[in-house]
Amino acid sequence: MQSACAEILAQVNDRILEITINRPGRKNALTMAMYTAMAELLNSAANNSDIRVAVITGAEGIFTSGNDLTDFLGGSAEGEESPVFQFMSALYNFPKPVVAAVNGPAVGIGTTMLLHCDLSFAGHDAMFQMPFVNLGLCPEYGSSYLLPRIAGHAKASELLLLGKKFSAQEAVQIGICNAAVESEQAIARAREAAVELAEKAPAAVRLTKQLLRRATQEKGLEFIQDEGRHFKDRLASEEFKEAATAFMEKRPADFSRFD
Repeated sequence: MQSACAEILAQVNDRILEITINRPGRKNALTMAMYTAMAELLNSAANNSDIRVAVITGAEGIFTSGNDLTDFLGGSAEGEESPVFQFMSALYNFPKPVVAAVNGPAVGIGTTMLLHCDLSFAGHDAMFQMPFVNLGLCPEYGSSYLLPRIAGHAKASELLLLGKKFSAQEAVQIGICNAAVESEQAIARAREAAVELAEKAPAAVRLTKQLLRRATQEKGLEFIQDEGRHFKDRLASEEFKEAATAFMEKRPADFSRFD
């Protein structure tokens, strides 16, 4: 199986699809082309009986620093037909187990996508953040629905409203990750879990995943779509333009003139 984008690597071994985000020069920031490639890989693997598990990781000790703001400022990320939403849908609807291995920064969707993975292992060097409000945006990918149910309302409010960074150990305590391991062991643990899953009865694994997700499936999709509409509006807001411009100019954003 090949990726349509050079910055997304794909390989299949022992019935496991491994997807690697490979743009380390930009801290693995995600572009529209990268989202499209990941969506295509997941959709293809969903219907491929030779693939039983997917693993998602990042190259050179970096998971992903989130979205490439240049793409977002260009207005190419809008609507349910956008590459971003297509990736979200592909991962959300993927019928087989997804295992994540996280090292370094996991920012924005780098954290929220873990809410849709079945297992995730974080190296001790992993650093998580959902800085949507800091960028004049709102939560995405169902995080305003799922995170309070995983972490509780108070902790979810802290993470989503303040947008502060948190460690691998805290991600485990919250329930976002399964385990915090030595940094060089994150991918090894993910692969080990993937091999174990690939050896189990495939129909039983898929059904168990379906049953586990049953309680959140319908509401989760509703929230993803609702957040997506608000997120689209926020991308056109003056607050986001100020935050993105400030980020690229390496200065603090100034929201003092906004109501």
